[in-house]
Amino acid sequence: MSPQMRTATGLASLAAVAVLAGCTSTAPTAAGEGGPIEVNNTDTACEVATAEAPAGNITFRVTNAGSKVTEFYLYGTGDRIMGEVENIGPGLSRDLIVEVPDGGSYTTACKPGMSGDGIRAPFTVTGSVARSTDSDARLAEATAGYSRYVASQVGALVPKTQEFADAVKAGDVEKAKALYPVARTYWERIEPVAESFGDIDPRIDGREDDERDPGVGFTGYHRLEKDLWVTGLQPDSPAVADQLTADVGDLATRTTTVVLTPVQLANGAKELLDEVATGKITGEEDRYSHTDLWDFQANVEGSQAAVAALRPVIDAKDPALGPVLDERFQAVDTLLQGYRSGDGYVLYTALTPEDIKKMSAAVDALSEPVSKVAGTVTT
Repeated sequence: MSPQMRTATGLASLAAVAVLAGCTSTAPTAAGEGGPIEVNNTDTACEVATAEAPAGNITFRVTNAGSKVTEFYLYGTGDRIMGEVENIGPGLSRDLIVEVPDGGSYTTACKPGMSGDGIRAPFTVTGSVARSTDSDARLAEATAGYSRYVASQVGALVPKTQEFADAVKAGDVEKAKALYPVARTYWERIEPVAESFGDIDPRIDGREDDERDPGVGFTGYHRLEKDLWVTGLQPDSPAVADQLTADVGDLATRTTTVVLTPVQLANGAKELLDEVATGKITGEEDRYSHTDLWDFQANVEGSQAAVAALRPVIDAKDPALGPVLDERFQAVDTLLQGYRSGDGYVLYTALTPEDIKKMSAAVDALSEPVSKVAGTVTT
């Protein structure tokens, strides 16, 4: 679960037509029709150079002039996440490219400290333009292909989560422990899509110390993870398991209406690697079971699937980028294979500081070319 989703539990329900939103880009300066728009983010202010831009690809250049790690969002109606860039350290700048074909009222938000609803301001998009997929068959096929990938992952997530929940309800702790990282694999591969539904994600993947609205409890995978590995099954564990399956079923229904844009695929690929860097390599995500490397592998696989869908476009526009992506994805996969144990991976607690250093370096090396994909497909 991303840092912003750990804290953004106050977000309203998303519109039925959701997107692979919450997507991050650190691509080079994009030739977006609406940007780049400078965003100066301090610990107490979010200064967006203009509150209006024409429809199309809009690029925000977010500079962190504060002392806290920050993130930046563009929200649509109902707090639907149109795009986001996160984990911007003090003194750093990152670009966010967002395809916004429809004019209307939007909201910008900086989140110094990556918590809460952030410092918000209205943002207007004027006019309208055709979607990139309407005029480019390769982009249309890329988004269609990735949509099929999402459907396949959701198709496995639902029954695997049901098996996990059934084991919990049966009191079969060892079976539930074995199924826990398996079920999460399908979730982690499509995490940016799942997180775009802001009201579902905290229930499914929230952690105990996340900020929550009053009356909202600690539920989902991580609540059951704690029950299984730390406290033992609780009187309400079966009810939590039932709620988890209901929420995953709700997710499956909503993803059938997902509408993707090419830049959202690209940004989602980068976001998944950010997830690895901030949650898995640190051992923070699965703090009770220490099965973080399962999630690590799933995030990388999901990132690679998004890039693969865009590969024909990448090869046409930047022939040198594809081979670099191949090399870096292979390097991460080779590294992870060294930590295999049976059908899974060694526990995070078995890793040495040197292991973690090598993983961080490999993910950083992969993130650099992946961050160029959004800029490439939008030029």
